Amino acid sequence: MKNSTRIFWGVSLGLLSALLYIFAFQPYSIWPLAFVVYVPMLVAEQRILPSRWSGLGRGVGIGVFLIVFLTALFGVNQVTGIFVGVAGVIALISVLTAPKLRAFHERTGFRWFILQGAVEATGIEMIRSFIPPIRTHAFFAQTMYAQPWMLQGISVFSIYGLTLVIILVNFAVTMGVLLAFDHKLRFDGQPEFNRRLGFQWMTAVAALFVLWAAFGAVTLAGAPDDATTVRVAAIQHGFPRPGHMDPDTQLERLAVLSEQTRLAVGQGARFIVWPEISLGFDPQVEHTAELQALAKETNAYILMGYGVVAPDDQWRNEAIMLTPSGEFSSVYGKNYPSEPGEPRIATAGVYPVWETEIGSLGTIICNDVNFTATTRSLAKNGAKLVAIPTFETGAPGLGWEDRTQTVLRAVENRIAIVKAEAAGISMIVDPYGRIVAQTELPAGVANALVADVPLGAGGTPYTRLSDWMGWVGLVGMVGFSMVTNRKTVSK
Repeated sequence: MKNSTRIFWGVSLGLLSALLYIFAFQPYSIWPLAFVVYVPMLVAEQRILPSRWSGLGRGVGIGVFLIVFLTALFGVNQVTGIFVGVAGVIALISVLTAPKLRAFHERTGFRWFILQGAVEATGIEMIRSFIPPIRTHAFFAQTMYAQPWMLQGISVFSIYGLTLVIILVNFAVTMGVLLAFDHKLRFDGQPEFNRRLGFQWMTAVAALFVLWAAFGAVTLAGAPDDATTVRVAAIQHGFPRPGHMDPDTQLERLAVLSEQTRLAVGQGARFIVWPEISLGFDPQVEHTAELQALAKETNAYILMGYGVVAPDDQWRNEAIMLTPSGEFSSVYGKNYPSEPGEPRIATAGVYPVWETEIGSLGTIICNDVNFTATTRSLAKNGAKLVAIPTFETGAPGLGWEDRTQTVLRAVENRIAIVKAEAAGISMIVDPYGRIVAQTELPAGVANALVADVPLGAGGTPYTRLSDWMGWVGLVGMVGFSMVTNRKTVSK
């Protein structure tokens, strides 16, 4: 087969992987595809493409997916160039490193093919978590958000542990495909696979997957039936603009939010969550008496999101809770500004937990959900139920993404979560990642999503150990990189 033909088929397989990627992630969420997205591009990398161009398949597969996914997430705007740049860097790195990597696997009889690939993918996710505005977007764990049996392990091993399991399966399936077609897919004198070793690795990965799934099934089966529950409500006001940018609607907003709060309380709700920056004023400064009267009338705990620019030009994107007695809680300032564009929040840096008669409550705000440290910090401080007021209007991709992140944060720390969106996806999630209630409404529609949710136990091994598997993956990736790039010394 000519090299040009091999390159054509290699790139085509890379595009097939990109397609599988796209359908595995939200909004499609065809989760079984997550276990095979790597297969076409790895077959291209290890057998189809000429050695010099062996990285084209993976570069095309991952690069095209990231461009499509991140553009759908944020839209076409000033950060689109960043996405294209990241995809380009990934493609370039693949082209430059794949030949040495393939040579290493051929030299070692593919002994480390499965482990090295999974460790590298996990380490790369850890690196991506530090890159603004990429962060934890498009992590493999998100493909499993609607499969609680696959999520329970992250309460010990973190989302990076789940990535490791998913990618191990990808590489094991690839090994099976390569073994099945070994005699037909060898060019340029490539060595045969060690079939015995290959089957041993595939068996080990299958056993690990069964153990992971079994842990999830046993954990779900052991979930207490008599856990204390709280009736909560996620309020949607339907206004398409944030409160501080829509000053003429403040009274109307207050009326809509109050009406929906009363409707929620009429259904028995005790903890009411309003969306991010619902109001354009500080409730402790303006309309204070009206809000205190609302809390006393409804006998509810009301979490209010608001945004104000202080006299010293400091930006405050905050949430505050009003108790049934009319007292205000301490302020929570959004810890991670939305990227790009949102300035640093003046009151960021603290994670208060409020002890109430209905449980230990806390909150984060919108983009905070994309950082594992946020809910983990609240869980360490004793929170059992966490609110997430968001404002994603105008960017439906953010709603899809935050939905998956909300579920992951709940399972990691075994806490219940109430996510309230202005116009889009609101949801109520139990401590095991099961979606108790969910709604997706367009702008202009007000709603109160009400449901009973069990309080979390809080304090999982993950809460104490944090993203330890991500660091293990990163160290392993560096170690394999040093080995694969080491030149063979002639005797």
